[in-house]
Amino acid sequence: MSLSFIAEMQVGLPEYITGTTRFQNINKLISFNANWKKESYENLRDLLIYMKKIGASDIDFGGPGSLERVWYRVYGEKEINDEVPRYINDEVAAILLSILTDDQKVTLFNNKNVDFSLGMVLEEGDAPSRFRGDVYYENNSLAANFRRINEDLFNIKFLNFPEIINKRFNLHYEKTGLFLVTGITGSGKSCTLDSIVDLNNHSNKAHIIIIGNPIEFVHQSDKCIIRHRELGEDVLSFQEGTIQSLRQDPDIIIVGEMRDPGTIATVLEATDSGHKVFSTLHTSSAIDSIHRIIAEFPPLEQERVRYRLADTLKVIISQKLVPDKKGKLLMCKEILSVDASVQAAIRNKNIGEIYQMITEGKKKGMLTLEQDLFNNYRNGLLTKETALNFANNKKRMQHLLTYST
Repeated sequence: MSLSFIAEMQVGLPEYITGTTRFQNINKLISFNANWKKESYENLRDLLIYMKKIGASDIDFGGPGSLERVWYRVYGEKEINDEVPRYINDEVAAILLSILTDDQKVTLFNNKNVDFSLGMVLEEGDAPSRFRGDVYYENNSLAANFRRINEDLFNIKFLNFPEIINKRFNLHYEKTGLFLVTGITGSGKSCTLDSIVDLNNHSNKAHIIIIGNPIEFVHQSDKCIIRHRELGEDVLSFQEGTIQSLRQDPDIIIVGEMRDPGTIATVLEATDSGHKVFSTLHTSSAIDSIHRIIAEFPPLEQERVRYRLADTLKVIISQKLVPDKKGKLLMCKEILSVDASVQAAIRNKNIGEIYQMITEGKKKGMLTLEQDLFNNYRNGLLTKETALNFANNKKRMQHLLTYST
């Protein structure tokens, strides 16, 4: 056991008390003992300090699945770390409850899960580091994941988008429309969105509203006034936040995720009304993203949605973080820049033709994932096996690897 008070605390916790009742009792005990709460908090702080030291993106602990160990994800691989303490379930509960607000605890006990953002000073004199937290039940125990939020923004040029695409992101050059950043969880979508916000913040005199779950990077207003609205704290849902933002005079609206038909419909309405909207989807390609949006609606509504999407969609970035030859992660991407031909393909249900348009659209800033993987392979950054494994279109990838020079 790693917390000095755990044996004393367990004296007041009979073994037959389990689950939420046990957590509520632990919460009362650490709330009434400031030293216990402080020690619990400091243990989490030490784990997060070590997380930053080793360059981990995520930390997981608690619940039977963790084997009473702490797991870190470093450059895409998650494994046990023997340099940090082990924690039994009651210790994990004390640590996690020490950093949750009363409202977050109510949410956790009612929903068996709570998402939140956490700001914590890791080194004296430094600004708070930020983390995205998720605490949940596993087999009647508490478990958690914390993801480290980058403290420094990537300049948009660092992401290596074609300049014609960077201009489309910029409010100065394009005032309206829907811009999507897609990919699986942990593919860097939030970092890309933050870079786009930063580009506009230092280039345009405008109003940006960010609706997040949770808010990750906090931007300081420069030429733009930037509002951060977090689900559960400032707004009830992405849909409500988007509807409310239309009455708040925004130029750009960032919707953290289009996760349901209501939010998608509201986002399309926002773009119809002349706003520039950026959002994310958990899809692996531009074509999958278009299919996903349309399929979220009942068949009788899909034709109308397809036409609205054709009119409002501007750019889709689909990205993956791919392990390079040095064991680090490299962002590979697919870029769809919507033009009249793409609009016609969407309206006429010829979405399958769009892949070929992307393949041939280099002058317009377009790029298939397979082309980007191949370019990085040719430049010596990726192995042939990695390029093939991470491709969406394996047949096309194999063709590029076999016949291209």
